[in-house]
Amino acid sequence: MKTTPEIPPTVEEPREEGQTLALRLWIALARAHNAVQAQAAEDVGRHGLTLAEFGALEALFHKGPMLLGELQRRILVSSGGITYLVDRLEKRGLVERRECPGDRRARLAALTPEGEALVREIFPAHALRIKSALGGLGKKEKREAIRLLRALAEGAAPAGGAGEAEG
Repeated sequence: MKTTPEIPPTVEEPREEGQTLALRLWIALARAHNAVQAQAAEDVGRHGLTLAEFGALEALFHKGPMLLGELQRRILVSSGGITYLVDRLEKRGLVERRECPGDRRARLAALTPEGEALVREIFPAHALRIKSALGGLGKKEKREAIRLLRALAEGAAPAGGAGEAEG
């Protein structure tokens, strides 16, 4: 006669308060990020863009032409991802690559007139959509959230690692 081994009941180990708070904060951050990101993605998707594509266009619109590496760091994509992203935007006629004065090896990404016109057209409504998505907080709370999230990012960054997010 074959018997199955007895499986002990699951016992949840007690967590210290700091650990529980950290886990709850992580879940709250993830849920908030997902909710706002869904709003942003839906908005730019109406124009046939991904969030990464819109991020690149918006960065070039507000900061001007920049090296691919600089654009990569600004919009938080991988080095291979930025090449692919700029290739896609270039095929759509929204971005062009230019020679970098002083460094023939480096290439700048820049908006074309069509790319600039598109961002000029869609950015104001997009900014309003983001404002609405973040409407659960007042101005004072938003300032405090920015301060706290910057401190969190700094504390979470690997030693000698990540730079501060733009804001």
